[in-house]
Amino acid sequence: MNIAIIGSGYVGLVSGACFAELGNRVICVDNDAKKITALKKGVIPIYEPGLRELITINMKKKRLKFTTSIKEAVSSSQIIFIAVGTPSKAGGEADLTGIENVARNIAKNIFGYRLIVEKSTVPVETGEWVKHTIATYKKNKAKFDVASNPEFLREGQAINDFMHPDRIVIGVESKKAKELLIGLYGPLNAPIVVTDIKSAELIKHASNSFLAAKISFINALSVICEKTGADVIQVARGMGLDKRIGQSFLKAGIGYGGSCFPKDVDAFITISERIGYSFEMLKAVKKINQQQQEYFLNKIKNLLWIIKDKRIAVLGLSFKPNTDDIRNAPAIEIVKALQEEGAVIRAYDPQAMERAKKVLKGVNFCADPYLACKGSDCLLLMTEWDEFKELDFSKIRKLMHRPLLVDGRNIYKADQLKKAGFKYSAIGTGGSGK
Repeated sequence: MNIAIIGSGYVGLVSGACFAELGNRVICVDNDAKKITALKKGVIPIYEPGLRELITINMKKKRLKFTTSIKEAVSSSQIIFIAVGTPSKAGGEADLTGIENVARNIAKNIFGYRLIVEKSTVPVETGEWVKHTIATYKKNKAKFDVASNPEFLREGQAINDFMHPDRIVIGVESKKAKELLIGLYGPLNAPIVVTDIKSAELIKHASNSFLAAKISFINALSVICEKTGADVIQVARGMGLDKRIGQSFLKAGIGYGGSCFPKDVDAFITISERIGYSFEMLKAVKKINQQQQEYFLNKIKNLLWIIKDKRIAVLGLSFKPNTDDIRNAPAIEIVKALQEEGAVIRAYDPQAMERAKKVLKGVNFCADPYLACKGSDCLLLMTEWDEFKELDFSKIRKLMHRPLLVDGRNIYKADQLKKAGFKYSAIGTGGSGK
């Protein structure tokens, strides 16, 4: 099929590359000319395992191309995905300016039947506005359909998630739109959930908000475990083996981050209030997530006593492993808070340091984990990159001024760290590490 994807950010690039890999002819659009020029040269603006190779292969096969022209994309494609950003406004409401701008530009350039598909995460009823906008601004009698097709891609595993999805959700109003999207996704042999547009829009927010709720629940439970001497890891395992609950998203830590969960929780709270419902459960989910960072900071203060002039090593800056995304990353906020207390920060992350340098000033960014630990009074594990699981702690013990490790992701075993000479503290494991 001939496909256009308007918006060449995270979702747009991954979706475009994967659709091309399935044999479609894909044209990706972005209004950032520098980004498009770089993409044409094979320079990928984000880190996602396997994405660079997938884009390079499909560009060579002439199944994937990049442009700044919406006109070119609309004229050459039957299915047009809208994948532009929908950032949160100050009050939590999604900013849909980009969606409207794209809809108006599509309208100006539509001259035959087109299926316009919401891929961006949008509040319920956005499909109606997209349909209204295109109908208002198009200059001819060209027919079109609007559909919703939310994405469920996890950063760091996005290509696998696209190619092997748990389900594909499509919200449609016509038989033609349904047949086009079922045909497009047919090669994936995945369950396809066909709904109306509003239900599809809600499925995205509902899914992410529910997962955020699981994370906040286990983080709240970790505080209870630590105060009572229980072990949250064992508690989570006992819970997760219940098939009604499941083990995923029951890992205690320093809170969720990224571009999806915080934004989608805020948006869902705002959507609910707009229709007259106060979603108190989601408000609590958000509050607990914020409290978890404060709890972690207090743990550090209790272990170090005075933060001022302490040299603190930070391993991990991205909000999760296998990505360079630092948006709403707990590590970034915790580093800023420690700096405000006068701490001297030495940090390392395998992929996110270039992005972190733009928002963290006065941090000494190191070439490897061992340099970050040299002379430090405390080591903080913030992101569970695999390489951090293989560190030589005997070497680190000799490098540090004071062998104190605070594990924000519970990836280490306390007995092994203590055997190596460390004072070790984790999240919800029944001890302060003193």
